[in-house]
Amino acid sequence: MISISVKKTNYAYSKTTKYDTINKENKRGDKMIETIEVKIKNKKYQLSKGMTLEEISKEFQKEYKYPILLAKVNNKLEELTSTVNDNATITFYDLTTREGNRTHISGLTYVLLYAVKKLFGETANITVQHSLDKGIYIETNFKLTENRIKNIKEAMKKVIEADMPITKSTVDRQEAIKYFESKQDLTKAKVMTYITSDYITLYRLGNYYNYFYNLMPSSTEKVKDFNLTYIKENGFVLRFPTVYQPEKIPPYKHHPHMFEVFQECREWAKIIGVENSVDLNKVVSLGKINDLIRIDETLQSNRLLTLAREINKKKKELKIVLIAGPSSSGKTTTSKKLCMYLESFGLYPKVLSMDDYFVERENTPLDSEGKPDYECLEAIDMKLFDKQVEELLQGKTVKVPTYSFPLGKKEYKHEITLNEKEILVIEGIHALDSKILTNIPRNKKYKIYISALTELNLDDHNRLSTTDNRILRRIIRDNRTRNNDVEYTLKTWDSVRRGEEKYIFPYQDDADFTFNSALIYEIGVLKTYVEPLLYSVSQDSPYYEEAKRLINFLRLFLPIPSDVIPQDSILREFIGGSCFHE
Repeated sequence: MISISVKKTNYAYSKTTKYDTINKENKRGDKMIETIEVKIKNKKYQLSKGMTLEEISKEFQKEYKYPILLAKVNNKLEELTSTVNDNATITFYDLTTREGNRTHISGLTYVLLYAVKKLFGETANITVQHSLDKGIYIETNFKLTENRIKNIKEAMKKVIEADMPITKSTVDRQEAIKYFESKQDLTKAKVMTYITSDYITLYRLGNYYNYFYNLMPSSTEKVKDFNLTYIKENGFVLRFPTVYQPEKIPPYKHHPHMFEVFQECREWAKIIGVENSVDLNKVVSLGKINDLIRIDETLQSNRLLTLAREINKKKKELKIVLIAGPSSSGKTTTSKKLCMYLESFGLYPKVLSMDDYFVERENTPLDSEGKPDYECLEAIDMKLFDKQVEELLQGKTVKVPTYSFPLGKKEYKHEITLNEKEILVIEGIHALDSKILTNIPRNKKYKIYISALTELNLDDHNRLSTTDNRILRRIIRDNRTRNNDVEYTLKTWDSVRRGEEKYIFPYQDDADFTFNSALIYEIGVLKTYVEPLLYSVSQDSPYYEEAKRLINFLRLFLPIPSDVIPQDSILREFIGGSCFHE
């Protein structure tokens, strides 16, 4: 039996008028109440010791357009149910922040699961799959109709309007395992076996308990912004405001290429029996991971071979192959490996990387915060790029640049010439942008969108996002090849993500082919390289909580050695040992 003890204390709230002193006691009736001093938005306040963050946040909610979801107390993220017992600096977060948005999504997922079970019974379940059009694609173990989606949506609204509390409880790990086994949630029960702590944090909504990887909101009323879109008889999309569009949820736009690739990968994962972290850990513990690595690498190579065949079919009209995708997708390795397959068909590609056309560092444009914006199109020397591509198509010999990241400038070391039997392969985050190479007809260009579309989740209700997969790759690569520490990578990640939203994702549907660069086993490998780097982030760093979040989800994966990973693997682009880079 799992029991929860919820302790809530109500205290008075007052603003101090003397910032340089702390009143130690405050009289309430005949009782002396100890007080503390907190700083919020650079102002100091005197509070009764033991107030919850929820109580404090109510005084500041009017300054936020959306419900406050979380707080950072002395550089540590806390749920609103936490109490403040010492002097502190407090920052509140709503869904316009990345931290708050994660909490908003987790809260919505819980409300959705609760509503589904209330409508269709305890055996009804949802499986959180992957991102899709600024939402999350979810499948059910029961048949859906448009009408059932409406019923689920109405049930969710009732749960939200009821403002039901989401309470946290620390329970014995063995008790948690027994609970999930009794609910036939065997995946979650097995997840608990990979947690070494004696106690587990569970969340309760009504009479239902669940485990969530992210921090949770304090009540259902705080996650009222959402929408549901029917996709097929057992699939729909949960949509919500994002950091980039917090003010509205735009109409759903289906991305068929992306959806098909995800579905293909999910089906393959089912076939081989590796659908979540538990399945992957089982393969590792049974000593069969080398076989899985070889199978996965062969499958990915076969996808590239299929792509090469498609390009070969159009070789009479094609002049340029364009490869684009978000950061750390493995664009460089993919383009070079694709070239090998094209050569096997008698095509002879020459590769250009748009990263080599960065402007000199001192000329890099600045973003709205005055920081270098390496993601915008203006960070590329487009005049030189367009000129050299045009000259190559004319058969001229061109001295192309290689960008030195340590020096922050272009170096000219190589010459290339494109003859009639050769094809130009160009990779870069802007390669699908309609504003580049506008003088070349569309039928002369073949566009490829590449991203690490992670098909492996933690369990049915906790997904591993493609963004998290890519940031792990980037941390390792930046440290190894660009001498950047973890803090620098995390600091610049928001700028990278904003650039992707603006310059990459809007063009993904224009691709002729969508290629998934994620490998089903890679998180276990990345863990061995990235964990030591993440531990280098100090507790007083503004990026400590993000580093800790990544460490916490990595602990659910067993480490995987990299010995048998082939030298032509996309993963080698990040961990080292690639035959294409070194």
